[in-house]
Amino acid sequence: MLAITPLGEWLDYWRLRAPSREALIEADTGARWNYQQLADACDRLTGALRAERVAAGDRVALLARNRVETILLLFACARLRAVLVPLNTRLTAAELTGLLQDAEPCLLLHDDTQAATIPRLQHACPAKPLTDLQALAGSPAPLSQTDPEQPVLMLYTSGTTGKPKGALLSQRMVCWNAINTSISWDLSGADSTIIHTPFFHTGGLHVLTTPLLLRGGRLVLLPVFDPEQVLHWLETARISTLFAVPTMFQRLLDSPAFADTDLSHLRFCISGGAPCPVELIERYQARGVVFIQGYGLTEAGPNCFTLPAHDALAKQGSVGFANFATRAQVVDEAGHPVPVGSVGELWLAGPTLCSGYWRNPSATRQLFQDGWLKTGDLVRQDAEGYTWIVDRKKDMYISGGENVYPAEIEAVLLQFPAIAEAAVVARPDAEWGEVGVAHLVLKPGQVWDEAALRAFLQTRLARFKQPKTYCIETMLPRTTTGKIQKNQLKEI
Repeated sequence: MLAITPLGEWLDYWRLRAPSREALIEADTGARWNYQQLADACDRLTGALRAERVAAGDRVALLARNRVETILLLFACARLRAVLVPLNTRLTAAELTGLLQDAEPCLLLHDDTQAATIPRLQHACPAKPLTDLQALAGSPAPLSQTDPEQPVLMLYTSGTTGKPKGALLSQRMVCWNAINTSISWDLSGADSTIIHTPFFHTGGLHVLTTPLLLRGGRLVLLPVFDPEQVLHWLETARISTLFAVPTMFQRLLDSPAFADTDLSHLRFCISGGAPCPVELIERYQARGVVFIQGYGLTEAGPNCFTLPAHDALAKQGSVGFANFATRAQVVDEAGHPVPVGSVGELWLAGPTLCSGYWRNPSATRQLFQDGWLKTGDLVRQDAEGYTWIVDRKKDMYISGGENVYPAEIEAVLLQFPAIAEAAVVARPDAEWGEVGVAHLVLKPGQVWDEAALRAFLQTRLARFKQPKTYCIETMLPRTTTGKIQKNQLKEI
């Protein structure tokens, strides 16, 4: 067991060390919090949860947009050894009911944006507005004995291919991800970021939120992603680091305010969650922004790999090297290491791994093998040790006996001038076994010309990789983190 500083004590440390240091700005209200105020509020909220009889092992569900209370609840639950379960605010009442029935929380907290949904969830568990909990805030509760393996968060996976599973994140995992990130990305208390990705996914809480709170950094908190607001705060707050998924970075580029926004104080932007088009990277680099890619997943970090800034140009498309506390290997179907340059599945190990899935021993057994977490992602490593994501293992298909990786095809399709978005899925074929179907979204004002695209692909992709069929869509189905839901495309 690795010794860690208990999550519930992080704010206490900064209250003692730097009480007046600015910790957080709420973008929608303009409210500013220093570390003294955050720690004091966490004391009161911990007392309020204790008054609600929240005890070790209990689940506390939260249905709310991004707000400071989510951060406070995380630390308060850690103090009580309870488990915070942030729920996706974009799900239907039926979907939320299913998650609540699975998690069996002792309490469902919500904000006023969920007023229409909550009455349809009352039968699932007791619900209470966050404002009521704040009104009940009492004296600080004493810290419980900390077990590093005690789950503190349950995050439901996005469910791009099936029923969501509740990944259990322990205090050990959250702490080591923050350490892993701060060392590998060279974060300090002088760094700042904008938090705009939702807290019900790992990117919102753990790409930069918890790492910067560990380091005593500064957060600007947006309730939802808004390109103009992100650009405004990038300049106004002189933000030093920014994380987003590729679709968000594209929306920032498309904003009329992008060209005039001062980005000189940005140390780097980091993209994750989905493959990033090279053209998008180049446009940020043209503005003098260091733009790099990372890699991670809910069950393992999420910050597992980082491409060093000095390699952003030379190694475009790579996710770089495994981070400080992450071990990685690339293996074949039998679990044996593959030769350099060959494609294999990425397996990860280290203290940042999750504890498995809530009440799902079968899925947990499938996730791990001999202490390694099987990511399901196909990668290759070059002779210098740089790692390249090839595709999801489950997305790969076989056409005429050849392995086909949709991500490779999508990257080439996005080089065609008329195409804005692309997703390739397989369908059965009597002659070849499986063939590709490309779902495309055209750029505004562009006219579909299939012959021109097929001619474009002739010199860029082998015949067996070229899609058999093209479908022009107005939009592609995505999860709230920007990942394309290919299972929906396969059903079309």
